[in-house]
Amino acid sequence: MNNRFKPSPPKPKQSSLIIGRQPILEAMKAGKAIERIFLLKSATGDIIPQLRQLATEQRIPVNLVPMEKLNSLTQANHQGVVAVTAKVAYLDLQDVISHVVDKGETPLFLILDGITDVRNIGAIARSAVCCGAQAIIIPDKGIAALNEEAIKSSAGALEKIAICRVNSLLKAIDTLHLNGIKIMASEMEAPRQLFDLPWLEPVAVIMGSEDKGVYPALLKAADEQFHIPMQNSFESFNVSVAAGIILYEAMKQRMKVGG
Repeated sequence: MNNRFKPSPPKPKQSSLIIGRQPILEAMKAGKAIERIFLLKSATGDIIPQLRQLATEQRIPVNLVPMEKLNSLTQANHQGVVAVTAKVAYLDLQDVISHVVDKGETPLFLILDGITDVRNIGAIARSAVCCGAQAIIIPDKGIAALNEEAIKSSAGALEKIAICRVNSLLKAIDTLHLNGIKIMASEMEAPRQLFDLPWLEPVAVIMGSEDKGVYPALLKAADEQFHIPMQNSFESFNVSVAAGIILYEAMKQRMKVGG
């Protein structure tokens, strides 16, 4: 994939920002959904430890940045900290697993590793909802923000599926394993084909970035690795297309059994 002309990520709209130390602190205390906090590297003061502690408790990523970054986000008096409000609500992974099981459904989750194109994430979410997946698991770093463009690309699907943001995908896999959920990883070099695997059991599928694939430690933690067979020799499917194919196969097998 040619990235020479890759556009710069859009700046957050002013209305999606919370600016200043006290407003951000009050927003977090009120439980407002926050996507990310940009904090000046050299920021000091009594309120900063409180901000960081609350961010840790609420699993909000904090990016330590230079003054130039903050000034590029807003011309207002930001006091060294700017927060971006979340467009989707993030849910606890264990709570989502329990909810799905309590409803009598078989978990079908996606784990997104290093996918930085918001349009791909939006398209993946759309396929996930169409094919009956219940949740998407993302890391708090190294992935595109679930912003307005992502929601638009998903045709609103990101607001109809559980999104679990975790600080470690490996820890998330541990949680999934403890709940009896098998981990599948899409890997081009894997010997087994997508269609050879049973998709009737509880599963979570790891989808990696198009340039780097799935992180090696995540591949090692997977119970099964598989590839999507192709008629012609080519690089690979686009990650959102690949996710759609995988999810459709899972849905097909489940519908066949469930009638």
